[in-house]
Amino acid sequence: MTRRLVAEFLGTAMLLIGVVGSGIMGESLADGNTAVALLANAIATGCVLFVIITCLGPISGAHFNPIVSLVFFLRSELQVRDFAAYVSTQVIAAITGVWAAHFMFDLDIIQLSQTARTGPNQWGSEVFATFGLLFVILGGLRFNAALVPALVALYITGAYWFTSSTSFANPAVTIGRLFTDTFAGINPAHVAGFIAAQVVGAVVAHITLRWLYQDDGPSGQ
Repeated sequence: MTRRLVAEFLGTAMLLIGVVGSGIMGESLADGNTAVALLANAIATGCVLFVIITCLGPISGAHFNPIVSLVFFLRSELQVRDFAAYVSTQVIAAITGVWAAHFMFDLDIIQLSQTARTGPNQWGSEVFATFGLLFVILGGLRFNAALVPALVALYITGAYWFTSSTSFANPAVTIGRLFTDTFAGINPAHVAGFIAAQVVGAVVAHITLRWLYQDDGPSGQ
């Protein structure tokens, strides 16, 4: 279990370093062109996801996301104690990754975001983004597990562009990003709405995909 939690910590921290660091770099080089900054952010995030899922998946399952852990808990593939340990590790790692990115770019370590991300359109976007992420993960595991790293990386890279929220789809990432007043940030007052939407997306995905894939548990039968 210790190795699994270390893998979850390392992977989640690296994910946030990728998200926040590429946002900082992209914004600084884009000269005010938000599209260019978002493209850099999306590509870097997708690349990091492919690497961390490939390298750490065999150890912990490469959740790096409380929503993913929740669905595996609902599928009886994580015990309550393990689920709680995964989620707490992911949240702590996300905040640590944000602080590491700030350090690398010589910014104030402790920050709070002022970036507004709220409203029914963005909440609905997070429901869809989360559903889509779980669709990719569970479908990949069901039919071609070797492709899961690439599937997740490609989906998130695309979802940055086709969702109005830029596809957080991860409560740990959402919490981490409230601690950065940079391109990737989210106002602390808007975090609860995003997380609630992500939970809704996860529950809908769990119910729908279990029926769609006729998956009654770990056996997949």
